[in-house]
Amino acid sequence: MFVRFSPIYLSALQNRAANGQISENPKARTITIRKRQATFLGHVMRREKLEHLVTTGKFEGKRSRGRQREKIMDGLATWLGPGKVSDILAAVKDRDLWRDMIANAYKHGT
Repeated sequence: MFVRFSPIYLSALQNRAANGQISENPKARTITIRKRQATFLGHVMRREKLEHLVTTGKFEGKRSRGRQREKIMDGLATWLGPGKVSDILAAVKDRDLWRDMIANAYKHGT
C-alpha cells in the first residue's frame, strides 16, 4: 500500500533533516563562509583592479554614528590567526602561501 504525502509535508520533512545536520555542527557553516571569503579575497587582491582598491582603500570624511560595520579584512585577519592586515596582503601575492594559510585555518576550525 502506498502512502501519498503532500508537497508541503515533504518540504517540511526535508527542512527538518537539513536543520538536524546544521544543528549537529553549527560552526561548519560559518567556517565554510569564511573559507570562501578568503578564497575570493585572494583572487581579488592578486588583480590590480577596482575591487582591490575598494577592499584596501580608505574613505575620506566622518564615519557614521552607531556600531561600525565589520570590514572583510579585519574579519579574515582574526580568522586566519595572529597577524596584521598588511601581513595578509603580502601573503596574498604568493598563491601557495595563501592556500596553506586558508587550509590551516580551515583545518583548525577557528
